[in-house]
Parts: sequence; structure tokens; C-alpha cells
Amino acid sequence: MRYRLTFLPALLGCGAWLALAPPATAQTGNLHLPATVVAGSGFTVQTSGSGPATLYITGTGAAVRRQVQLGDPVSFAAGDLDIAGHYVAFLEEGGATDVKEFDVVPAPRPGSLAFLAKPSRLSVDLHDGISGAVYIFDAYHNLITKPMPVSFQLSVPDAAVESRTVQSHDGAAWTQMNSSSREGAARFVATAGDVSSTRVIEQVPGDPCSLKMSAHPDGQKIALATDPIRDCSGNPIPDGTIVTFTETYDGEQTTVDVPVKKDIAQADVPAHDGARITVATGVVLGNEIRWAR
Repeated sequence: MRYRLTFLPALLGCGAWLALAPPATAQTGNLHLPATVVAGSGFTVQTSGSGPATLYITGTGAAVRRQVQLGDPVSFAAGDLDIAGHYVAFLEEGGATDVKEFDVVPAPRPGSLAFLAKPSRLSVDLHDGISGAVYIFDAYHNLITKPMPVSFQLSVPDAAVESRTVQSHDGAAWTQMNSSSREGAARFVATAGDVSSTRVIEQVPGDPCSLKMSAHPDGQKIALATDPIRDCSGNPIPDGTIVTFTETYDGEQTTVDVPVKKDIAQADVPAHDGARITVATGVVLGNEIRWAR
């Protein structure tokens, strides 16, 4: 280290003294950068001082090293920092270091949605039967925590569209929807900004609303047939649904299980005078017939 001579004023009448004093501290470089940077956007770091130095930036999943000339701005291109999180910038010049902290925040515009809808299959006309949850990400897969409106739409052909809009919280939005009164493949669509995601939910008829059968003689048998079976919204019950015909006579019982075909169920039972015949499917009971020759 070099020293310089300094004349100190006389104290207590003793004249001037020569003394050794350290040189003034050399000026080091300083960093000037924004407190926040939008993920994926370009930005500039300002420096002061003179001479060469090294700039380091470290943070969430990223590390950058640049040789810089103090006094000149340091530019970062779009995409250099695209992971949201907390970052630290170090400017190193000789043994001196200047440290600044800043945050990279998610881009405000949605780039993709993670959309979960359940169940994948349910009956028609159920209140709050369908749940939908959305996580909102920018184009760099950062969760956008800033609140924004998210719209949900549920639609089935030939039925009214059900719509609902909710505000996201901490990057997530969720809702519950009623299944429509029409059977079929329902399109469940979530939209945030210009980005949409679609799920398909199969809506099937509910339980039969009523059950009615008729009977007529067929030789030594009784031919039984139901009217077209519908749920309470008027949707036909799916083929394959089991219908049970029961004939009781003289303390004995005959039971026949048959599947629905083209909206109706048919079966033959022995013709017994005075027999009592009933019909049921699931928990729904139909009418009763007393058979007399």
C-alpha cells in the first residue's frame, strides 16, 4: 500500500509534524437494477465506477456470470431469466463486492392451464355434482399468483349452457357445477385470458322416474312388457339396465331378470290363475298385475 505525507497542525505549541496516513479509499463499482423483473422479459443492470468487473446473478434454478465494464449498462435479453423466484446479484471488482437482491415475477398473461375435472361420469341433473379446479401458468410454467377471473362453462348438445366465473387465488380457481338435464358427453371448459382447457364428462340418465308394465296371454305363458323407461328428466334408461319381473302364486315365486333393450324390458312367465306379478328396477317399483284367466 502506498502512503502520502500529511502535515498536521501543531498541538500545544509544538510546530508541525510529519505523519503517515493511508490513501483515500478507491471508488468501487455499484449495481442499480429494478426490484422486480417479469419472467422472460429483457432488462438492464446499471453499473457505476470504472474498470472491469464480474457480475454474478444466482437464484431459483439459474446462475449467470458476465464480464462487465463498470459505468456501462449490462443488458439481458428476453428469456435469460424465465424462472420466477428470488435472485441475488453480485458485482465483484478486485476484493470489493456490491450485492443487490431482486425478484423475478411470473408473466401476467396465462400460457397454459392445468385443469382437473371430476367425476368423469355421473348422472344427469345432480346439484353441484361436477367439480373443476384450475392452476394458471405463464408461458414459462410459472404459477401466476396474481388474482384473475377464470370462467367455467358446461355444455351438452340441445341443452342450455351453464356458466360460472370465479376469481383465482394464489394461482388456483375452482368451482362446482350442476350436471345438465340432458344425457350425453358434456364439454367442461375452463378459460383464463386467451387460454382454454377442455375436459369431457359423460352424463348418463338417472334412475327411472316411474315403471309401468302390461301383460297379455301367450299360450301357456304370460307375455310381460314395460312401457318405455325414462328418468325424471325424460332421458331413456340405457340398454342393459336390469329389470326384474316377479310372479307369486300358491306360495311359490318365479323371478325373471332381463335387460332393457330399446327403452323397454320384456319377459314371459308361466300363466297361473290368480298370480300376482310385480316389476322393479333398482329401487324403483312398478305397478302390480293380478292375473285371472
